[in-house]
Amino acid sequence: MNAAKMILEARQARRVLAPLGAAAPADAPAAYAVQRELADMLGAVPPGGFKIGATTRQMQEYLGLSGPAAGFVPKTSLNASGLSVPFADFIGVGVECEVAVRLGADLPPGPCTAERAGEAVAEVMCAIEIVEKRYGDLVELGTPTLIADQVFHASGVLGAGVKDWRGIDLGAVRGELFVDGQSRGGGFGRDLLGHPMNALAWLAGSGAAEVFGGLKAGQVVWLGSVTPPIWLDGPCSVRVVYSDLGEVSLTFR
Repeated sequence: MNAAKMILEARQARRVLAPLGAAAPADAPAAYAVQRELADMLGAVPPGGFKIGATTRQMQEYLGLSGPAAGFVPKTSLNASGLSVPFADFIGVGVECEVAVRLGADLPPGPCTAERAGEAVAEVMCAIEIVEKRYGDLVELGTPTLIADQVFHASGVLGAGVKDWRGIDLGAVRGELFVDGQSRGGGFGRDLLGHPMNALAWLAGSGAAEVFGGLKAGQVVWLGSVTPPIWLDGPCSVRVVYSDLGEVSLTFR
């Protein structure tokens, strides 16, 4: 059985993904090829968008990565604020405090500047990424397998899009995540590779963009979390608030 089938089988069985042995991708390019195969198997091509993981130094150290990693996002992850989902539907579920963008123009795969990336953005919004710790020992699993499995992605929730975002200093916006009304952490847009548009530019030049033929108008990109994953113990309410970008909420019932 190949890597993509093993990943899909583990998800369908709702069990922790074991190391893939001889089937495991050897490096990041191989991991993105597996990710593309997984997307094909899930009927998620073209994807609804992408997520970028480990855009902060803190998360890179946590995951043992030398830089960011990306994953495709299916259209089923593009949920509006106020989403309510069963807590029991997830394995080791957590949430992240994200900045997201909706593209108004295509970005072809390959080297990209922050300025060029920004020109392609129609809207900026605050967002929550729902993540799952579907793994045991990350060192044993291996970073390429983590990338092949969409870097923890499970679903997402999007706040209202801000169309006049160019008047906002996105590096200075502050995000904060609350669980049942209690703050669980926060950070700034500049924590995402120095500026959120640097993160989008990185994605355009990544292996994820290459295997999916670039980024397309209408897709949504979760640019990264300004906090580490906040792992949840049970049903709860989650709210993310960003200065100048509004807020977004989610309930696990």
